[in-house]
Amino acid sequence: MRDKDVARNSEEDGMIQGKIIKGIAGFYYVYAGEDAKEGDRVYECKAKGIFRKEKKKPLVGDNVWMEVLEEKARIGNIIDILPRHNELIRPAVANIDQALIIFAIVKPEPNFNLLDRFLIMMEQQGLSSIICFNKQDIAEKAEKEMLQRAYASCGCRILFVSAKDGEGMEELRTLLREKTTAVAGPSGVGKSSVINYLNPKAGMETGEISRKIDRGRHTTRHSEIITLQENTYIMDTPGFTSLKLFSMEKEDLHKYYREFAEYEAGCRFLGCAHLNEPDCEVKRALEEGKISRVRYKNYKALYQELQERKRY
Repeated sequence: MRDKDVARNSEEDGMIQGKIIKGIAGFYYVYAGEDAKEGDRVYECKAKGIFRKEKKKPLVGDNVWMEVLEEKARIGNIIDILPRHNELIRPAVANIDQALIIFAIVKPEPNFNLLDRFLIMMEQQGLSSIICFNKQDIAEKAEKEMLQRAYASCGCRILFVSAKDGEGMEELRTLLREKTTAVAGPSGVGKSSVINYLNPKAGMETGEISRKIDRGRHTTRHSEIITLQENTYIMDTPGFTSLKLFSMEKEDLHKYYREFAEYEAGCRFLGCAHLNEPDCEVKRALEEGKISRVRYKNYKALYQELQERKRY
């Protein structure tokens, strides 16, 4: 995070640079590297009053300077926030490099409409996404192949993993290296199990699947960054059950369906919505099996949602 000589001199002055990994009720927990004897150095901090005057709130993911008040008790004050290279709106976090969208192949069955909402939300915030389908140890080959076909042309990397037996997890670890990755996905798909596999020290509650409704209980209640290795972090966020699209015109929705792009120039009408227009090359590609029916069905549903929202 910083030049070692600068860090050493700063620590002699009682100043340390670190990353906010959690914020709860006005307290910020700042990770400042590892100690050979004591392990992770995490300080409980308050933010200086100057931030309130400037209306600048520290966010999970911020790189900060803090002054150490009690080294033994690991207590300090945040005195400065380093420049952010990005700031997400939902969730409110900073300095995220990419998103990891986790869904299960089965138990529960994937909600494709929700998956597309996650992908659109992340792209709206300037993040590339990795789609991670978990629980392949209990899935049929045909179910996996269907998902591969449906999302092969969406522009995202697709992984099939099993947090239970470790299959595919080392490839995932490689994709996360040297990045801060936001993890998202619905309840019950094994997000916490994936995170616990990547870092067994995370100690996250995995929760049990409710047999009655085949969904997981929400086990994460606040955004939290977990260190995997030096300069490699993952950020778990509270579970979602639904997502509203950010402010968007329905005419812009097609931009988030990248598989449409190579066919749109062949449409008869400029600005074709790919719904009811004649001579639509996108619909022709759909009928020829070149575009996923799963993705197109989601596109139609989201387009209608945006249309209805504009109307009211």
